[in-house]
Amino acid sequence: MSQQIIAIYTSEPPRPRSLVLSHAIRQRFEARGFTVIDSSDERIWSASLLITIGGDGTLLGAARVAIEHDLPILGINTGRLGFLTEFDDGDPRIELLPQAVESGLVYEERAALEAHYDGRSFFALNDVVVRKGEVSRIVPFGLRMNGEHVADVPADGICIATSTGSTAYFLSAGGPIISPNVDAFGIVPLLPHTLFSRPLIVTASSRIEITCDAELAHAHLECDGEVIAEIARGRTVVVTRHPKTVRFARVEKLRFFSRLEEKLRWGVSIRATSLDGSSEN
Repeated sequence: MSQQIIAIYTSEPPRPRSLVLSHAIRQRFEARGFTVIDSSDERIWSASLLITIGGDGTLLGAARVAIEHDLPILGINTGRLGFLTEFDDGDPRIELLPQAVESGLVYEERAALEAHYDGRSFFALNDVVVRKGEVSRIVPFGLRMNGEHVADVPADGICIATSTGSTAYFLSAGGPIISPNVDAFGIVPLLPHTLFSRPLIVTASSRIEITCDAELAHAHLECDGEVIAEIARGRTVVVTRHPKTVRFARVEKLRFFSRLEEKLRWGVSIRATSLDGSSEN
């Protein structure tokens, strides 16, 4: 019998369905000799896998724990979209997850971002956003890359995304989808006040600097949708590749473009899609 330690991370506050599923998964793993702990347990450093139960937001929160302890992460979706998770709630393969772990999982490494501001560093798996506050008027955000001035962008802010985050807020802001096997980051202005602003795709080794205009009253630094810090006038946020990668654990290799079609309806004709989002026969 296996003596591996499996850690479980649930949505906060935990939803009823997440709690039920967490209990069922715990029982299945323990029945096969695994030790199962919560992600807050001090023994997490010795775990071999972190299982998240919730939506994509839950997985993003768990990624901070996973990268700190060098844990692979496997997501089970009880939310709405579940683009980043391995399983949707109700998938019959969930019942066989302990056996899949024993047989060996497939691991996929994803680049992450690190935002540097005011002597501190912040992790982001999806994106780093610098945006003006609600009371601020439109002023340019300065954009530099590898020490070279790129542009002064009059916009509500700037979003920098990994390939993982290119299907999230970055996509909604007008950025392109970046295949996960492309070692690149995307940069897109938010609501630009110009007809000629376009997204950029840059190498993942780039050092990206975003400077808030000295006349900007309020600005925020956000990592994966969470407001991390208030940015002072004229100050700069530096964004680089995180020194560690996030490892996704899967039962089989990800078919990325099939996932796009399934979750985001990419390539599906509008005529073939009903009002409730499902395909007509």
